[in-house]
Amino acid sequence: MARNNGLAEPRWPASLSLLVCAGLYVLLPSRLVIGPKWLLPLLVVLPLIPLSARRHRRPDDGPWVHALALSLVVIITVANVVSGVLLIHHVFHAAHISGRHLLYAAALIWVTNVIVFGLWYWEVDRGGPHVRAGTRARLPDFQFPQMTQPSVAPSDWRPRFVDYLYTSFANGTSFAPADAMPLTFQAKALFAMEALISFVTIAVVAGEAVNIIR
Repeated sequence: MARNNGLAEPRWPASLSLLVCAGLYVLLPSRLVIGPKWLLPLLVVLPLIPLSARRHRRPDDGPWVHALALSLVVIITVANVVSGVLLIHHVFHAAHISGRHLLYAAALIWVTNVIVFGLWYWEVDRGGPHVRAGTRARLPDFQFPQMTQPSVAPSDWRPRFVDYLYTSFANGTSFAPADAMPLTFQAKALFAMEALISFVTIAVVAGEAVNIIR
């Protein structure tokens, strides 16, 4: 299939987001990390080398590109969920915990959650950025406002990574679709998972940390 430079999506925003997630993981307290802290950044950086060699996600990308990208998102998601579970454990079962440290850790986990689900949305909508850049039409997983009101957007508008990241931020703060609406089962499942993690982090952990500070 011929390359379409006009529709190909740049790879660097997703790569930068993965690196930020790896950096936030390193900043977590050791008690919230299983194994050495350098392991997850290593698992993220090494596969990014062949991925970053391709500056854009194109329709002619091999299946391994999408599979490898999703694998990195899965790794960070699992690591962040484990850190969240450990954080909750320390909130309710560990003694002499600094409330400020809990707030700091909760903030890192929440920010990582927003970024990683932005990556999820970008990778799954309509089959992924490589499919969206091609001519094979697929039904959308998310309905953005510009899709229902074309008059407020350029005629060639289509969602970019920043749109999915903002959608993740809106869902992570309101616990409900505040920007794009999920249309498919997988989109609704991802929305529900992100909202649940955000709710637990903000309402339970942060609330308990405030009580400790008092």
